[in-house]
Amino acid sequence: MMDETIRTQQRVVCVYCASSQACHPDYHAAAYQLGKLLAAAGCAIVYGGGAVGSMGALADGALAQQGRVTGIIPKFMVELEWEHPGLTELLHVEDMRTRKHLMLSKSHAVVALPGGTGTLEELFEAMTLKRLGLYLNPIVLVNTRGFYDSLIDLMSLAVTERFMGEQHGALWHVVDRPDEVLAAISSAPNWPANAIHFAAQK
Repeated sequence: MMDETIRTQQRVVCVYCASSQACHPDYHAAAYQLGKLLAAAGCAIVYGGGAVGSMGALADGALAQQGRVTGIIPKFMVELEWEHPGLTELLHVEDMRTRKHLMLSKSHAVVALPGGTGTLEELFEAMTLKRLGLYLNPIVLVNTRGFYDSLIDLMSLAVTERFMGEQHGALWHVVDRPDEVLAAISSAPNWPANAIHFAAQK
């Protein structure tokens, strides 16, 4: 379960999502619904700051519920005018590495919506840091349209082939719909701070 101190303050959820406008509209609908649900539950959102695709839909859903949304975006993306103009807070940073670090360090949980290389890179970094005991909070994958089925199979294979331990199967949790996310975050077991001691397979 999540630390009780988090329950007494506003929970901040980091959401990884895509900017593609060409993907199936179900992905954008799920992102919008997630934004609405998180905001309605009193959660603040931190995300990549974009205005289009699932990024824009997530922010628009939360803002429609008067939610607090912080975007963190590299300066080169600002120069391309990719940022969302209506956010509660928009932080400009030097590079992608700083963006990823701030998104994680500000959050009490991670939610990964379907996306491409950027989303997957962010997700794998969060999983790796959790495996090392450097990020202890819940990580939830929203498996819209079965998008993450192949990834789940791959991660299971990594455990089977002993590149990861059995306990590493609890690094993440999978839900099918946005309305299952909050329950998954709240019910996630505490991840041990000494995870570094079983990070490597021996």
